[in-house]
Amino acid sequence: MTDARRFAPAAARNREPILEVLRSRVSPDARVLEIGSGSGEHAVHFCAALPGLDWHPSDPDPANRASIAAWIAHAGLANVRPPLDIDVHAASWGVEERAPFDVIISINMIHIAPWSATLALLEGAARLLRAGGTLFLYGPFMRIGRHTAPSNAAFDERLRGENPAWGVRDLDEIALAAEPLDLRLVEAVAMPANNFSVLFERAAGGDIC
Repeated sequence: MTDARRFAPAAARNREPILEVLRSRVSPDARVLEIGSGSGEHAVHFCAALPGLDWHPSDPDPANRASIAAWIAHAGLANVRPPLDIDVHAASWGVEERAPFDVIISINMIHIAPWSATLALLEGAARLLRAGGTLFLYGPFMRIGRHTAPSNAAFDERLRGENPAWGVRDLDEIALAAEPLDLRLVEAVAMPANNFSVLFERAAGGDIC
């Protein structure tokens, strides 16, 4: 039988630093929706270390969903749900009946997607997070329109060369777009390789829909 598991070198490098942020800032029994789960390696690593989590992975790519399912089966974990097919641009993500979530997390997604995907992710978080819930983003970010390291500037140039709609996003622009949705930037944790773990909090506000 062919092994459908995919292996992402970046996931192997960053999973432990991200796990440490999750340990210190997310409830160990949180209900988590992951957007853009990729290979699925993050989901199984975090859920093996934090068995109280209830993790809902998702990805629009069928091959990635097959990889996620294969990783779940390989790890034998009961706290990772079967992967969902979620396109952030869709009016409904198909998980409204599972809402509200304590955490929505997206790792290394928004810079390999158009800006409209970032806006759609914010809108989805505003709909589906509980009051006080966390939107957790991980990846490289600009600050006040400037790259935080020459390596990030070079990475941004490569991304835009591959697809002009892609690129390293400015955290201040994201925070500005999040404010009208009652999502408040509360922390940007410096991570290895000039990345950040970014946490937004959903304020008490509109109803879940």
